[in-house]
Amino acid sequence: MSKTLDAPQGKELATQAPERPKHLIRTLMHSLREYKRESWLAPGFVAIESILEILIPTIMAQMIDQGVAGGSMPAIWKFGMILLGCAVLSLFAGFMSGRYAAIASSGFAKNLRHDLFEKVQSFSFTNIDRFSTGSIITRLTTDVTNIQFAFQLIIRVAVRAPIMVVVAWFFSFRISHSISMVFLIIIPILGVGLTALALSVHPIFEKVFHTYDHLNNIVDENLQGIRVVKSYDREEHEDHKFGRVSQRIFTLYCKAEHVMAFNWPILNTCIYGAMLIISWMGTKQIVASHNNPALGLTTGDLTALVTYAMQILMSLNMVSMIVVMVVISRADAERICQVLNEVSTVRDNSHPIDVVPDGSIDFDHVTFRYSEGSEKPVLDDINLDIASGKTIGIVGGTGSSKSSLVQLIPRLYDVSSGSLKVGGHDVRDYDLVALRDAVAMVLQKNVLFTGTIAENIRWGNPDATDEDVRRVCKLAQADGFINEFPKGYDTYIEEGGSNVSGGQRQRLCIARALLKKPKILILDDSTSAVDTKTDQLIRHAFATEIPDTTKIIIAQRVASVEESDEIIVMDEGHILDHGTHDELLETCEEYRSIYESQTKNQGKGDDDDE
Repeated sequence: MSKTLDAPQGKELATQAPERPKHLIRTLMHSLREYKRESWLAPGFVAIESILEILIPTIMAQMIDQGVAGGSMPAIWKFGMILLGCAVLSLFAGFMSGRYAAIASSGFAKNLRHDLFEKVQSFSFTNIDRFSTGSIITRLTTDVTNIQFAFQLIIRVAVRAPIMVVVAWFFSFRISHSISMVFLIIIPILGVGLTALALSVHPIFEKVFHTYDHLNNIVDENLQGIRVVKSYDREEHEDHKFGRVSQRIFTLYCKAEHVMAFNWPILNTCIYGAMLIISWMGTKQIVASHNNPALGLTTGDLTALVTYAMQILMSLNMVSMIVVMVVISRADAERICQVLNEVSTVRDNSHPIDVVPDGSIDFDHVTFRYSEGSEKPVLDDINLDIASGKTIGIVGGTGSSKSSLVQLIPRLYDVSSGSLKVGGHDVRDYDLVALRDAVAMVLQKNVLFTGTIAENIRWGNPDATDEDVRRVCKLAQADGFINEFPKGYDTYIEEGGSNVSGGQRQRLCIARALLKKPKILILDDSTSAVDTKTDQLIRHAFATEIPDTTKIIIAQRVASVEESDEIIVMDEGHILDHGTHDELLETCEEYRSIYESQTKNQGKGDDDDE
């Protein structure tokens, strides 16, 4: 359902304070659910793989010292077979860890997207107004993908790297206490350097993703308004607008990469510095072993030390990659959690009413603001009593808050003060599903979804029969043009209903609303794209076919509401006057002015079906 012009433009929550990492993790982990088993198995196999890889240098050292240097062929066969077994088991463990990590991360991302989308569906219009369309799309796509990659790295590499570092250092300590101390000096230096880079680059990535939101908004706006862009020959303007935002992303990414470029120099300095020190110290100890074997190293020991050094330093290299990914994904996680932790302003109470008795509506001193900080209310002290089954017309100029008034009835927004009753009960006391099932809204700019005409109509009632679908289409004056299509009700509607005219789209949406069999039917300028004769036929069908349904008709044309039981004239959020058509012509200057201006232009042509 699209927002009307009465609603404010959506604003990004760029100023919201970031959550603590532990809160982010707790929120995100709710989406893991059925993939917890794979999330534990993946690091378990990683641990097995890592331990086996660490054992291999020690076994290799034994084979060199006892088999090669000692000239013992049985020793070579013995340790060779052990090495082969370790390699095969390590390969199997690596394969299984990769398989389970892929399942866990993909499943986690799937659940996260589902939870985000489900959360957005539960939002009131007040919540939706706080996020832009492009921002929500970015969070569901780019942000979730980055989180997926980061999660896969964490359950594999982030487990492997610490195990490799700790266990490899333990084995190197057994070989040489002094050489193993080199690692204890290198690791803190590298950690401080990587932490400094992470802290400095994180704010840049936050700006990058907010700019991505802006970029997606431009694309969404351009594609929806592509006919307007082409008709005004504004392709070049739109191209420049897109290019400016794209350039902004490029600039921010370059700035971030300039900072992160220091990652490799710091890492390589630590790696090569450590290798030089180990080589120098190892050489001295090997030479010393000729004089006193108990104090020195063997060739096999030095080979194992070098291998352990490479394992430790490569693990630190992996840690640096994790740091980069976590820095990026933390910004993503914060943005995702903003949506997941957003609390809908419209919620059921503890004991909701699940049946709407009738279509009566009572506005009792209702005041409404889109935000609590607004000084001027959108609706101010509205008092209105509508009996069930009545037909009410609403007229008024642009910005008079006509749409805002009717959006309070199905609780798309909640009143700021006063009370709004439907069927004798405050709308806040109803179960939301029950209330919205009893209310059907048809907007001026309605949306048809991809699928057949029959599938779109059945949005009003998935269990409706073909006869039910045809009946409501006849009431909405849509049956005629539907049957003109080669496939009739099986005609495929393209995205956004682009293959039907505006008047056809409005009539299909009216039929969809009628199929709900609502107690209240709201038509928000929903016949603006049909001709006067068709508009009259639709209103006649309402009067004869659904007499017990309360009908609220918002219209620009007085002809669309003049037969209503009561007409309400609105101006700047107030009810200026109300009464029948004849009464308002006598008492309301604003209504009389609208009527006379339209009557004078009647001979110049009415709105035609698009």
